[in-house]
Amino acid sequence: MTYFQCLLSAIICVLLFGCSSTSANDATVELSEEQVPPNMFIVSPIEASGNAEDEPIETHKASELSIGQGRFFSYALPEGWQLGENGQFALTLMAPDKKALTLMVGNTGLPNNYPPAQFIYEKLMAINPENLQISEPQQATPVKGCQSAYQYDVSYSIQGAPCKGIVKCHIAPSYDLCVMAMTAALADASQWDGYSSWLPLVAEQISATDGAAFGMRGIMQQNLQNSTAYAEAARQYREWSQKNWQQVTDERHASIDKQNIEFRENIGGVQSYTNPYNNNTPVELPTTYKYYWIDKQGVILGTDDPSVDPNAGSTGEWSQMKQYKRQ
Repeated sequence: MTYFQCLLSAIICVLLFGCSSTSANDATVELSEEQVPPNMFIVSPIEASGNAEDEPIETHKASELSIGQGRFFSYALPEGWQLGENGQFALTLMAPDKKALTLMVGNTGLPNNYPPAQFIYEKLMAINPENLQISEPQQATPVKGCQSAYQYDVSYSIQGAPCKGIVKCHIAPSYDLCVMAMTAALADASQWDGYSSWLPLVAEQISATDGAAFGMRGIMQQNLQNSTAYAEAARQYREWSQKNWQQVTDERHASIDKQNIEFRENIGGVQSYTNPYNNNTPVELPTTYKYYWIDKQGVILGTDDPSVDPNAGSTGEWSQMKQYKRQ
C-alpha cells in the first residue's frame, strides 16, 4: 500500500467513523469494563500511516573522487566541486556552496633558507583573510618530488565568517635555490569538522604534470591512479559522503513524519499525545475525549471529566497523556 493509500484510509476512518472507543473484548485490551472507572472509556489509538518508511527514498551511492587534468596540473575532484584558478603557478578547487576550497600554489627560485612560515603567510594573504593566525610548524610527509614538508593549522575570517584549515609547505631544494609549494584545505569553521578527515588528503593529490609548472621540470609528478595516498583520500571522501547523505535522509524522514502528523491533525478528528512510557513518542488519538490516560501495557482510557484518576483504587499504574508539541 502506498503512502497516499494509507493516508486516505486513515482520513476515511476519521471522517466517517470517528475511530472512537473500541469494545472491551478487543484482543489488544487487557481491561474489562468492570475495571474501567466511571466516566472513562477504553480507547484505541488511530493506526499510524504514511510514515517516513512508506515514502520512497532514493538510494545513494557514496561519491567517488574523479581525476581531472589541466594544462599544468592533474587533480582529484570531489563530486560537484568546480575548478577555479588553473594557471602555471596555482590551481584551486571550490566546493559547490563556496564555503570550502583546496589549492596548490608554488614558486621556484627561492633561497634554500627561505622560511616556510613566511611562504605560507604570503600565499594565504592572496585570499584577503582577516586576522590570519598560523600555528607552530610540524614535520609532515612531503608530496612526491619534494624532500621535506611542514604542516600548519590556520584560522582566519572572510567578511567576518570564521574559517579553519590545514596547510603544508613542501620543499624541493636544488643547489642554492629551491621550489616551494603550498597545499591547503580550507573551509568555513562550521563545516571544518566534516572536511578535516579527507580534504587535506585531496589537496595533496594536486600534481604538476607539465615541466613549466613552478618553472622546474618534473617537480611532484605522480600517477594518481596508482597512488596509495589517492586511494586513502578517496576512501575518506566516500565515508564522509555516505555519512553526510545519511544525515540528509534522517532529516527528511523526520520532516515527513512531522508533515504527516500536522496534516492528520489539520483535517480534524485527530490529536497527537505523548506516551510517557515510550520515550514520549507521539500517539494519534480521536478528539472524542478531552483527557487521556495510559498504563504500561499501552491501554488508553479517555474521559471528559478532569477529576477522574484511574489510579484511585487501582493496582495498575496510569499516567495522564500530554498533547504532543511539535518542534
